[in-house]
Amino acid sequence: MEKTRVVITGMGVVSVLGTGLPAFWDGLINGRSGIRRITQFDASPFPCQIAGEVPDFVAENFLDRKEARRIPRSAQMAYAASKMAIEDAGLPTPLPEPERAGVAFGTAIGGMERVDEGIRIIRGQGYDRLNPFTVPTSLPNTSAYMISQGFQCLGPTITVGTACATGTQAVGEGLEMIRRGAADMVIVGGTEGLIQDYAIGGFCAMRALPTNYNANPEKASRPFDKNREGFIFSEGAAALVLESLEHALARGARIYAELVGQASSSDGFHMAQPDPEAAGPARAMRWAIADAGLTPGQVDYINAHGTSTPLNDLTETRAIKAVFGEHAYKLAISSIKSMIGHAMGASGAMETIACAKIISEGIIPPTINYETPDPELDLDYVPNVARQQQVEVALSNSFGLGGQNACIVLKRFNP
Repeated sequence: MEKTRVVITGMGVVSVLGTGLPAFWDGLINGRSGIRRITQFDASPFPCQIAGEVPDFVAENFLDRKEARRIPRSAQMAYAASKMAIEDAGLPTPLPEPERAGVAFGTAIGGMERVDEGIRIIRGQGYDRLNPFTVPTSLPNTSAYMISQGFQCLGPTITVGTACATGTQAVGEGLEMIRRGAADMVIVGGTEGLIQDYAIGGFCAMRALPTNYNANPEKASRPFDKNREGFIFSEGAAALVLESLEHALARGARIYAELVGQASSSDGFHMAQPDPEAAGPARAMRWAIADAGLTPGQVDYINAHGTSTPLNDLTETRAIKAVFGEHAYKLAISSIKSMIGHAMGASGAMETIACAKIISEGIIPPTINYETPDPELDLDYVPNVARQQQVEVALSNSFGLGGQNACIVLKRFNP
């Protein structure tokens, strides 16, 4: 049975490189790092004092002041990214045919700052001093609610929470909504906004963050480099408008790329460590490519999960070799986390946007800070400088804590 074709018609992003798609893309292709010393709290007691903070986000530019104060930072950014994506798609708001518009959005952590605030208030002052919105706005589905309510997406709605795989899996779930006929249009994406002491402290306790770059933050995220130490915790949000091809053509929409395949898998191995055999990531890649009706040899570019941790980058390289064989050495592979850090639930959606722009613009962003090759990591990671290259098919990888893997495949749109 022929699958419904699904295309990307709008994109919006709030990132450490700036708010808006132009700032995000300009930063990527110019190899600019958005990693800086933490300003949202006093990080001086921690071994890692750097993160990816969004420098210019003002919630009131997108939301009523009262509404903005009511919801967590993650939901503020999710709403802003969605508003920009809808505007980029040339759609009116509220959306036409609301019952045919869905939402598939995710977050790995969500509004945990509201939980923290509520615990401190109830234990210090009593329950009667709690904000009545403490519980509702701390829930992971706050972002999906805001998008659904704000733009009148009254069709199917799902909140995805698969750790670092969240954003990519949310895009895949939106694809499936349209394929099965439940919606003609879906707002998809992911968000994260929790640069707080307990988040940084928790990852420091895991020894997952780098400790030798506090004085030189822009050099800290170095995927696939021999001297990589750990990932950079980051924040941001990204949203995309997916439409059935028929719906997009009927309204004369601009099309960035076609979304042709998706898959997810589980390692079933360890809460925090990837399976050294890389079987789970390899399965997700194979299944996504098969779902797209393609073969591995047709893939031109891989947007790597590429977190800059010793184990992840090694495991991902092994998975790529297992899936692609000799073709792995012909692939262009890059990690934009070298510039934007790891925004957890938002990362996969940001990377989907990067892939769509790569296909539409013919430029591959680099993996910056690649200075010392690792003998075990011997593929083409597009080191340090963007590359002019036409990409017909792109694969984007996301591999999360708990061994949850998600991959999507994008293709140049041909009518």
